[in-house]
Amino acid sequence: MTGRGMAEQVAVPRAEFRSYYGRPVLKPPVWEWKIPAYLFTGGLSAGSAMLGAGADLTGRPVLRKASRAGALGALVASMYLLVADLGRPERFLHMLRVAKPSSPMSVGTWILVAYGPGAGLAGMAELVPKRWQRTLPGRLVRWAARPAGWSAAAIAPGVASYTAVLLSQTAVPAWHEAHRQLPFVFTGSAAASGGGLGMVCAPVSEAGPARRLAVLGAAAELVASKVIDQRLGLVSQAYTTGKAHRLRKWSEYLTLGGAVGAVAGRRSRAVQVVSGLALLAGSALQRFGVFEAGVESTKDPKYVVVPQRARVSRAIGR
Repeated sequence: MTGRGMAEQVAVPRAEFRSYYGRPVLKPPVWEWKIPAYLFTGGLSAGSAMLGAGADLTGRPVLRKASRAGALGALVASMYLLVADLGRPERFLHMLRVAKPSSPMSVGTWILVAYGPGAGLAGMAELVPKRWQRTLPGRLVRWAARPAGWSAAAIAPGVASYTAVLLSQTAVPAWHEAHRQLPFVFTGSAAASGGGLGMVCAPVSEAGPARRLAVLGAAAELVASKVIDQRLGLVSQAYTTGKAHRLRKWSEYLTLGGAVGAVAGRRSRAVQVVSGLALLAGSALQRFGVFEAGVESTKDPKYVVVPQRARVSRAIGR
């Protein structure tokens, strides 16, 4: 028998990816549904804040009011979901004791702190009853609404994207390996949902900026999501199989349908409302799909072992 044949016979077969006593290599995230809901409402608030500033600059009062009030309502919901998942409100306050640029959690906390006052004041200004607008406090709130809205809009991209950075800096394989794409998915999703809310609430005559924002956001979200499916290697399976795949597929259908409706039905109020609702639902399902992909990727050891081996092989030049 030749040496080559003997080498082939004694070659060690590839090991199966099994963990110690059947336990996962990584612990699955302990977060509940509140976290993906928090991701969605935070993005919706950011997208609405940007749209509200644009509506203010272009003289669209109904769209401005809906967007500013939507940004405030989504922000309140987002903060409630975050605090509820943390368990105790003081845990959020403890994060304000330090500012650590190397920590995505710390940076994200301070982004929210900088964003909240502007979004809150601009939203409250739209909700002040008319009989109070003649009082001095009411006039002051109305006067401060424009700079507050601009301030919130300037910080809104950070609000829309910081959660993606936060997820991608964890050890969860599906999130960590998608660290280049997730910010684009989340920012596009935020823009699509903000535009969708504007389409639902504003008349056709004022909804032009909302439709354009929705289409641009939907395009960015869909393209970045496809890149995740095709360029993450083995880890892509966490996104393209199981519950995560079903959620993200429905998100794709709804987001694409909403964007098409925004373009084709721009003169129809009914089509505009249905398209806006589809965009909102698609944005929410995208966040839940990404969350589920992360959870699933911690349960199968191959998502941890294979990427680690590939990085080691590249490092030693194999």
